[in-house]
Amino acid sequence: MPEQVLVTPAALDEPWGQQIIERVRSFNLPVQELPRNRLTGLRGETERETYSISKRTLAVVTAPPGQFKLSPIPPSADWQFHLAEGCPAHCQYCYLAGSLQGPPVIRAYANLPQILQNLAQYERPDRDTSFEVSCYTDPLGIEHLTGSLAECIRYFGTRDTGHLRWVSKFDRVEPLLDLPHNGHTRCRVSVNAASVSRQLEGGTASVAARLQALRQLALPRTQGGGGYPVGLVIAPIMAIEDWQIQYSQLLDSISDALDFDCDLTIELISHRFTPGSKEVLLNWYPQTKLDMDESSRSTKRNKFGGIKYVYEAATMKSLRRFFEQEISRRFPNAKILYWT
Repeated sequence: MPEQVLVTPAALDEPWGQQIIERVRSFNLPVQELPRNRLTGLRGETERETYSISKRTLAVVTAPPGQFKLSPIPPSADWQFHLAEGCPAHCQYCYLAGSLQGPPVIRAYANLPQILQNLAQYERPDRDTSFEVSCYTDPLGIEHLTGSLAECIRYFGTRDTGHLRWVSKFDRVEPLLDLPHNGHTRCRVSVNAASVSRQLEGGTASVAARLQALRQLALPRTQGGGGYPVGLVIAPIMAIEDWQIQYSQLLDSISDALDFDCDLTIELISHRFTPGSKEVLLNWYPQTKLDMDESSRSTKRNKFGGIKYVYEAATMKSLRRFFEQEISRRFPNAKILYWT
């Protein structure tokens, strides 16, 4: 729950913005109507203080025009779009660090109907087209306040070739179980080894709770579930002490939770960081135990010349071989979408 909710005049003009504010007020949260369409008062004296203020703030705003020109996002999906930016969790390896501008306030978009209407032009009529909605937020983490994820699921349930993908570290999925998704939404949870989750994933549901949520989503409707296609994002995979044992335990827990036939995909993402994200993360979490020692990593450059620090080739090969072997043994019908 945020401690303060800010709403811009433009957001108040949107029917969906009014719906979000109605939800927010049902929780007796304070709402401040801003005089202008810009957010102010979020900066503290230090980066850590700015982080703290922002993470406790929900801002209801309108998505800027640039959001309507979609970007491809391989290998996760064909396209990405956003119902919000910013995340309520406190993951010390946060992928958003350095990629979003300004204080990490959670911005929920009030013009969601227009955002969804814009997607049709990106669909291919001759093949399935996938849309990722959790690049810049955890949509389930704010769903009780926005209702926007459910609206996205309803929308994609009406499409012929459009498919929605979302991922979360939260577990409150009951309101999603009866939605008319028509198999066009793949629900995924992000999971990690117990020690990684316990030390580095603050403010999230436990891995056990996430797996039970995934079970609910995957179970057939005749058994009280949602009947959704589901997925696991194992990320960020870390070469921690006893990593084989810890990740074996995680895979055993997944096997226990998904002890029935279901449409399951798995995405495997190794830990990486950039110079910019490291600087931001150390400002946000100065006491972090996250390993960001460049001397033990290899450098990788993107097409724009940016540097990324990844595990060295031997470590990467060992990690990948382990996961591919252990997953094929436990989940022979699951599809590994990619390793990165």
